[in-house]
Formats: sequence, C-alpha cells, structure tokens
Amino acid sequence: MTNYKAKKSNLEILLSKNNTELDVLATNTGIEKSTLNDYLSKKVMTLNNAMTISKELNCTIEDLYEWNVIKG
Repeated sequence: MTNYKAKKSNLEILLSKNNTELDVLATNTGIEKSTLNDYLSKKVMTLNNAMTISKELNCTIEDLYEWNVIKG
C-alpha cells in the first residue's frame, strides 16, 4: 500500500503563476487571509479548502503540495 503525506506547500508558486495576490484569493474563496498565510508555510489545508483553492487557481489538489510517498 502507498500513502501520501503533504510535504511542502506550492501555494506561493501557484499564486505567482496565476498572477493572484493572497488578498484576492481570500476574497474570491471566502477563506481568511490568516488561514491562507498558514497554508503558505506550515499548515496542511482541509480538504474543503484545498478543493476551493484548487478550483480558484485552476489546478488540481495534488498541485497544491509537494508530496512524500510512503510505501508500506
């Protein structure tokens, strides 16, 4: 069995690719800017927020992070 663990957020890269500021993402998604700031560095997104952000940034949920693959 293979498991995946979010390693590092790609949110900053995706914001840059989409020419989007954090304030705009917060407004367009309804997710607090402080929460988005947490996602930039350390906190793993909830599934609901990851889906919302991925749709807004035109990417997949998988694109939001670098992933560690853990083979069991």
